[in-house]
Amino acid sequence: MNSLSPKTYTAFEGVACIGSGDITLVAALAKEAIDKDPHAGIHIFDDITGELLELDFRGTVEDVLRRLRASDQLDKIEPRGPGRPKLGVIAREVTLLPRHWDWLNTQPGGASVALRKLVEIAKRENAGKDQIRQARDASYQFMFIMAGDMPNYEEALRALYAGHQESFDFQIEQWPADIKAHAKKLSRAAFQVNQ
Repeated sequence: MNSLSPKTYTAFEGVACIGSGDITLVAALAKEAIDKDPHAGIHIFDDITGELLELDFRGTVEDVLRRLRASDQLDKIEPRGPGRPKLGVIAREVTLLPRHWDWLNTQPGGASVALRKLVEIAKRENAGKDQIRQARDASYQFMFIMAGDMPNYEEALRALYAGHQESFDFQIEQWPADIKAHAKKLSRAAFQVNQ
């Protein structure tokens, strides 16, 4: 996934996809479906992680979006505009052996600069592996919720984690069209990297 692309979500009502896009569009579509049928089984998924997003659908669409903003969730999931990013320092504990601290302290800029450089190098070197893992994890999260009781679910997971796209596609062939399409979309990056 390109970190510069806007974050997208996909909503399902039962096994049918009712929309995909930014969170405000998807929340509005989900709210419309709930207003038509208060017992509608609505699921909203993060397209990057595959995780289920829980929203409070009481009131109007504006109420739903206002609660998102108030809970600070919308700021975390909407892309930032142009301009300089917030420069924030997050202090966390890192446990290293004395020899590691000795080496870090001899680096130009000190331990913090050296650690940031090492992290950036590792991110570049592992980008392909990280992309595979992220696609597999997102697919698993989605499939667990939406297809966990469908035919060939376990076989599809084995094919996904083994990197066998043809087998994966075969195993999910009997699934409802929208669930099958979204599972293929989420897993695409895992298989593209392997080819």
